[in-house]
Amino acid sequence: MYEYVMMLTMAIDSVVVRQRVEDLDAAVPFYEKLTGSTAARFAFAGVTLASVGPFLLFAGPDEAVQRVAGVTATLTVADLDVAVEEAGAEGAEIVMPIQATPNGRRAVLRHPHGGVFEYVGP
Repeated sequence: MYEYVMMLTMAIDSVVVRQRVEDLDAAVPFYEKLTGSTAARFAFAGVTLASVGPFLLFAGPDEAVQRVAGVTATLTVADLDVAVEEAGAEGAEIVMPIQATPNGRRAVLRHPHGGVFEYVGP
């Protein structure tokens, strides 16, 4: 018996692991050494963040961090509009529609099996 599998045109280019830290300044040097990358720091919605290689470190007050901490990982895609449309067609719930951020465009989706992911891309 053959199972029908719908082939999506979207592809995930990279996955960024999210990690809450108590002290961003203290954590960044470890991750810079671990990855051989220099941190890019920025702030968003009351949270301070540092992108270091495949890690997104974040710190801040509990109420602000909860918006960031509820997302499992960040998925980078080549075409955000297509990715959101196709994931939605396959049963993903759009938690936050596409919007501009300091690092480009993003959307947050809950996959049909429960995981919540941030999608970023052009």
